Amino acid sequence: MFSKTCEYGIRAMIYIAKQSKNNVKVGVKDIAAGISSPEYFIAKILQELTRKGLLLSFKGPTGGFYLDEKALQCSIADIVRAIDGDKIFSGCGLGLDYCSESKPCPIHHEFKKIREDMSNMLNNTKLDEFHEKLAKDIGFLKR
Repeated sequence: MFSKTCEYGIRAMIYIAKQSKNNVKVGVKDIAAGISSPEYFIAKILQELTRKGLLLSFKGPTGGFYLDEKALQCSIADIVRAIDGDKIFSGCGLGLDYCSESKPCPIHHEFKKIREDMSNMLNNTKLDEFHEKLAKDIGFLKR
């Protein structure tokens, strides 16, 4: 459903949100280890999210990536749009360019409902909602 880049981006942002709630700035190595991702790959994703204003970073010996209170209100949909664009929110389930209400693909109407439900869930889920689940070990970012 999401690209691998987007999956890593979402997991990294949730991990950083958890650390930020504990007032900790976190480095690329810790993030990569915390979400079981390749370090170089996650570094590029984090640079892009920082460039797009979804993530904050601080250089120096006490630096790292973090989220302030405003950034903790970022939705999962914001992350998806920043990395994968908005095709998942509006595209055809079969990937057809011509699919529309007037010329629907065979799964158009069923997929439209799924796409709307997913859009609502992703838009209404904020980063700061995961802290408690992770802290209580009822949600996990790696095996």
